[in-house]
Amino acid sequence: MNFAHPKAAVAVIVVNYNSGELLRRCLAALTRQTYPSFRVIVVDNASSDDSLKGVGESFPDTQILRQSANLGFAAGNNAGIAAVGDCKWIACLNPDAFPEPDWLASLMAAAARYPDCASFGSRLIMAEDPARLDGTGDVYHVSGLAWRRGHGRSVERGIGEGDEIFAPCAAAALYRRDALADVGGFDASYFCYFEDVDLGFRLRLRGYRSRYVPESRALHVGSAITGFRSDFSIYHGHRNMVWAYFKNMPTPLLWLYLPQHLLANVLTILLYAGRGRGGAILKAKWHALKAMPEIWRARREVQSRRKVGAREIRRQLCRKPLAPYWKRV
Repeated sequence: MNFAHPKAAVAVIVVNYNSGELLRRCLAALTRQTYPSFRVIVVDNASSDDSLKGVGESFPDTQILRQSANLGFAAGNNAGIAAVGDCKWIACLNPDAFPEPDWLASLMAAAARYPDCASFGSRLIMAEDPARLDGTGDVYHVSGLAWRRGHGRSVERGIGEGDEIFAPCAAAALYRRDALADVGGFDASYFCYFEDVDLGFRLRLRGYRSRYVPESRALHVGSAITGFRSDFSIYHGHRNMVWAYFKNMPTPLLWLYLPQHLLANVLTILLYAGRGRGGAILKAKWHALKAMPEIWRARREVQSRRKVGAREIRRQLCRKPLAPYWKRV
């Protein structure tokens, strides 16, 4: 394995912000990959901890891009992508994701088998409970809510065969670089959370397909840096959920499913208010509304470039009315 081959066809981008020992564990897992040739780029978003301490000595082939401020996950990945313009494939990997040795080789093998697909998702397994899944690809509901398929299920009961998915979870995923360039990469305004769903939706609108690769496995801590159900994650996730719906949903579907979108927003406000997080969720929705003129301008650009009809997009969405609230698929 050549950890920093200058002509590698694939670059692994790890966006780091105060990840501590998680980053070194992630990079150590990359040194054990069976795929013969790839580059590793760590985009550091002005970390204030010691997460980069010793990285250069322990992983000398890793390229480190130091940023002057915390750009967030979306813009951080874009910076990494821009730095490896000669790579055909981009693999995104969270610093709290620890890939098994065949992770990258399995993704690249799937890319060779399915040339009609532009993105591929891994089988994510809970690092704290390896008997349970963290997810097998992102599901997008007509209400605008999204979730990781199979989250919390036992590994044995999870999807064991490769199949088409709406989008991969960018915690461990592979993207074709020309497809990313075609849609403009990650939307930097999202900062983090829902940015991979938004990207997946825009790729779908341009006619690109996505596939789940069960042989590509990685342990994932999940929200290790930002905190699970923290005010930070609630704010960004639920603000960005509104933006993604209004920016990407084709016009006939936007109006058809608007009542479900409004209901989802009301229910999530009530849910988080009941948990004492009313301030975070109300701030998220208020800021989502305030930015609607900018989102509507972005919508015009996205929809003007759409290649896929509303009927085909609808086929790819989860349409079960109670799915977001009861026994998620």
